[in-house]
Amino acid sequence: VQLQASGGGLVQAGGSLRLSCTASGRSISTGTISWFRQTPGKEREFVGAVRRGASTFYSGSMKGRFTVSRDNAKNTAYLQMISLKPEDTAVYYCALGSDRLIASSLFLAHKYDSWGQGTQVTVSS
Repeated sequence: VQLQASGGGLVQAGGSLRLSCTASGRSISTGTISWFRQTPGKEREFVGAVRRGASTFYSGSMKGRFTVSRDNAKNTAYLQMISLKPEDTAVYYCALGSDRLIASSLFLAHKYDSWGQGTQVTVSS
């Protein structure tokens, strides 16, 4: 499967963005889609995940501002971000993993099989 993340850009603090992750080559309907973000010199940080059954998990620091969702018919997942802050500036990645991943494993980047190329989000103050 190939994942294509898109929708990043430059936004002012307090603004919103919606990122998309579109898959090709295989259906994502049976897997868990997660979003991570990364800044230079740091490890990838878990943002949120949406399971096959549409249940969601979030990093505590982003819960309430970020919403993950999926549209299996479009083979696409989304990350809706509101009330953006300059510290949200990062490259955002989507990843596809097994729906059998336990909740505590969702945060671990190495548990995922496929990754998108990343999309840059820059939040100006």
